[in-house]
Amino acid sequence: MSETIIYEQPLNERIRTFLRLEFLFKNVDSALESKTEIQSRDAINGLLSILSVFDRSDLKQEIIKELERLVAALSSLENSPGVDKQALDALLTELDQIIDSLHLKKSAIGQNLRENDFLYSIRQRSSIPGGTCDFDVPAYHYWLEHTSNEEQRQQLLEWFKQFSHARAAIDMTLRLIRSSIGFSDAAAESGFYQHSFENNQATQLIRVKIPADATYFPEISGGKHRFTVRFMQFDINQRAQQVSEDVAFSLSCCAM
Repeated sequence: MSETIIYEQPLNERIRTFLRLEFLFKNVDSALESKTEIQSRDAINGLLSILSVFDRSDLKQEIIKELERLVAALSSLENSPGVDKQALDALLTELDQIIDSLHLKKSAIGQNLRENDFLYSIRQRSSIPGGTCDFDVPAYHYWLEHTSNEEQRQQLLEWFKQFSHARAAIDMTLRLIRSSIGFSDAAAESGFYQHSFENNQATQLIRVKIPADATYFPEISGGKHRFTVRFMQFDINQRAQQVSEDVAFSLSCCAM
């Protein structure tokens, strides 16, 4: 187990969407590792949730715009002293390849899944609590009962490939943003910390790192100009209260 826990807060809608997709991708990965009916259902639910996010018609262009912005930012470092030019060139080539792969796919991301009658029947019922019971979607029940675990997994992987290029783009974007700056020491007086950004600082993600055994957690909120962190005492039986003592923590304001 890690000795620390990192809490993150996105500061714009684009990164917020990317983090949600990252979360859903990981959930499907986890579900695909198991061989039970429940996990197959979890994988389908995750797949359909990802598909719902990509129902936004502008999301593909948003991903491409973010990649192009990263390419421009990294290209400006090419002649900076101390930069590993070979590593930078390799990174820019990888980004260009991901952008090209997204441009080459003319149809909307996940369009083949939207046109799949089997998945559509499940998707229709998924918004209803318990709506995918055996009697609601008998074809789903048949697939779960009459298809081997390995066949189910292979089918799920095939469907999941519909998002492979978009996932590569999102993973790369978040990796670069997170690694854009390291953690520094900070202190929250009586559990409260506030910081204002410089005018030219386009921070996209706030990361707070605290010990894993801490009995408190951070609530982070912010926008373009400033952000705050409140450390709250965890209590499962009542509303969390802000801690009264000073809290030392690690902070990373990621701007790329």
